[in-house]
Formats: sequence, structure tokens, C-alpha cells
Amino acid sequence: MEPIRCLRHPDEPSPALPRPPFRSELGERIQRGICARCWRDWLQHQTLLINHFGLDPRKPESKEFLYGQVRAVLFGEGEAAEIDTSKQGSIGPPGG
Repeated sequence: MEPIRCLRHPDEPSPALPRPPFRSELGERIQRGICARCWRDWLQHQTLLINHFGLDPRKPESKEFLYGQVRAVLFGEGEAAEIDTSKQGSIGPPGG
């Protein structure tokens, strides 16, 4: 896999993802514009979101929230959710 110019740090060539992370246009877009390092960082952030908001990734509303966060965090589209650690244990799913 050839290096790509990641949208998050375009000044340094970075290793690309070997395949799209999702079978969708969003997955292909991530593979084209986000490097493997930034994707690993996203996966760690996603785990924080799941735990913080008590999400069940099998539920459609949780998936939709997480896809929205992928777009917000990796592509700057929309608003990224804040993780307020002072409210630990008292947060529910967004919109729920």
C-alpha cells in the first residue's frame, strides 16, 4: 500500500489503510483520506464515546451517532461530542 497524504496531517506522507473500514462510501472515503495512524486514534476515541455514552453499537441509533462522529472528528463535518469526565456514570446515550 502506497503512502497517502492524510487529511489530518497533509504535510507528511503516511501509511494508508489496507482496505476500507466500512462497506460504504464513508469507508472508501476514509481509506482514501485518512491514514492508518489516525484511524487507530479514531478507534480509541470511539471506545471512549461508547463507554462514556453507554452506547450499544448494534443499535441503529448508536451506529448513526458513531458515523456522525467519524465525520465530525476525521473530516470536520458537524459537531464532535464532548466527553465530560466530571459526569462519569451519569451520562446516557445522546438523544436518549
